[in-house]
Amino acid sequence: MNLADILSDLSAHRGDEVVIATMTAGFAWPLHSHSARDFCYIAPMGSASSIGLGLALARPDLRVWVLDGDGSLLMNLGTLVTIGAQSPRNLVHIVLNNGVYAITGGQRVPGSGVADLAAMARAAGVSTTFTLENTADWKEFLVNGLSGQGPVFVDVRVAPAYDRPAVPAMTHTARALMTQGGPGFHNLRALLRPQTP
Repeated sequence: MNLADILSDLSAHRGDEVVIATMTAGFAWPLHSHSARDFCYIAPMGSASSIGLGLALARPDLRVWVLDGDGSLLMNLGTLVTIGAQSPRNLVHIVLNNGVYAITGGQRVPGSGVADLAAMARAAGVSTTFTLENTADWKEFLVNGLSGQGPVFVDVRVAPAYDRPAVPAMTHTARALMTQGGPGFHNLRALLRPQTP
């Protein structure tokens, strides 16, 4: 499947969810999102699911989407066990599985085409998992799975889509600058900070 189409579909189905996006999605998500409730970043690799979990636990009144990569998840598989143990009802962990470390040159991810990430999540205690390999299954998930009770883990198979020459244009828009890296963290923190009378 095409990454841009996946991100566009997610944006169209988004309400007031908070989105934590990393790796290739961290660059591309601001092109599709119209919300300030985004935090997009690249490093440290492997931390998106932990940040999303922490936010979901701290703010059970919010729904949190994590847009992760397969290589990124493999840097921190232990987070699946913690997510399974804590079972936050408001967390959706979407792994955009392209089989490569796209932003570092396209090296093949270990276990690509063999490892079953959704099965790993299930074994770790995540009760609702999906593996989506075609557009029909993706569209079905958007209607019937995306809003389900979490934690939800989704392995979405996408074609590699990292375009290094396009990164400066993607990361220097007003939206990108507001949501990426340190400014993105501080912006989201300010937005979500409880208001004092």
